[in-house]
This record gives sequence, C-alpha cells and structure tokens, in this order.
Amino acid sequence: MMLSTTTRAALAAVALAALTALASCAAHAPPAAIDTTATPSPVAPTGVADTGPASVHRFTETDIDGANVSLAQYAGKVLLIVNVASKCGFTPQYEGLERLYKAHAKDGFEVLGFPCDQFGNQEPGSEKEIKTFCATRYSVSFPLFAKVDVNGPKANPLYVFLRGEQKGSFRKGMAGGEALYSHLEKTQPEILGTDAVKWNFTKFLVDRHGHVVTRFESPETPEAIEGAIVAQLAAKE
Repeated sequence: MMLSTTTRAALAAVALAALTALASCAAHAPPAAIDTTATPSPVAPTGVADTGPASVHRFTETDIDGANVSLAQYAGKVLLIVNVASKCGFTPQYEGLERLYKAHAKDGFEVLGFPCDQFGNQEPGSEKEIKTFCATRYSVSFPLFAKVDVNGPKANPLYVFLRGEQKGSFRKGMAGGEALYSHLEKTQPEILGTDAVKWNFTKFLVDRHGHVVTRFESPETPEAIEGAIVAQLAAKE
C-alpha cells in the first residue's frame, strides 16, 4: 500500500519524537551502582613479582652495581639476609659472614647483604665506597645490594615482608645486647617490642623454598647461628 506524502511525514515526526525522548531519558538516568563489596584484584607492590605466597623469591632487588636481581634465582638455596653497615660495632661480623659463606656455599648457601644507614648514620658512603670497603677490609665475596631502608614509610618491600614473617626476639638481658638495649631505651623506645629491625646486622634465615624460618638479632654472631644454617641445609625437601 502506498503511503501519501503527508502520512510519511507524520510517521517520521513520530519516530523522531520517540528517539528524542529516549536520548533525554538516557542523559538524565542515574549512574550505574558501584559494587562496593567486590574484592579488587591484588596488585603486587613495587619491586615484587608475584610468583608465590610467603616467599622471598617473588622480590626483585637492585644489586650494589645497580643491576636488577630477581631473588627467584636463589630458589633451592638457603639464604641469610643481613642489613649491614661499615662503621658499626657489629661490622666485624662481616668476617664471620664471609667464613660461613665460603664454608657452605658448595651446599647451596648464600649470604645477601643489604647496606642500611638508618642506625646511627653508620653506613654513610655510596654503593661504590661500600663495595670497596667490603672487598678490601673483609674480602667479602657474597652478594651485596644497594642501600635500603629497613624500617619506616620508605622501607624496602622485602624487609617489610621479612619483618612480618619473623617479628624478632630482641629483649632486655639478651647476651651481648645489653648495651644496645640500653641505647634503644633512651633513643628509640618506640621500636622495642615491635617487628622493626633494631640495629645493623639483623639476620633472617630463609629456607630453600624462600620461607623465612627464623630471625637472629644483631648481637647473635655468625658463629653462634651456624648450627641453624647447617640444619636448614640438611633439611629434607
């Protein structure tokens, strides 16, 4: 059936009016409700590759020469992670750490040293100066990394993880730690009884799967903790 020109014009006008009404409704419609109960997708913090839960192997660090190092390369090894300093009363522990490294590296043991200047400004030098000091004074051959913060708002994510896994046992009366405890009581009492790293040469022992199994405080010497390292090296998979 043929429609007259007048009829066609009328139908077109009706269609245009309907489209205009729809557009107006869309423009004034309330925004879609946001589901506040939804769980956001987890985002790994800076420096972390999420390759597994509760493992140091998911972190990437900067070594003392500025290169990125994935700690996943240490999978299958027992690690001792230590915050080090060049001008500390505990600095001679470098000698014991190097001895442990040389004695047990063949069995899959690594020491990872992280310089830190948060305790008494006892690591003021550049990475180049630290590397030279360690090589010439203590013949350090185990891996060293760039300077980091281990406490506070700028703490390295690896150290946030280590502290969370092992909160520490530094206490008044700890053998060899009496002077340090007294010093902290006077200068930083707020960190006593917390998971904060208390001073240079705090040591975290990590098993072959990257799990943090124990923490040794600054006064605990490399010689005193060798038995725990040997036990981890001998542990069954």
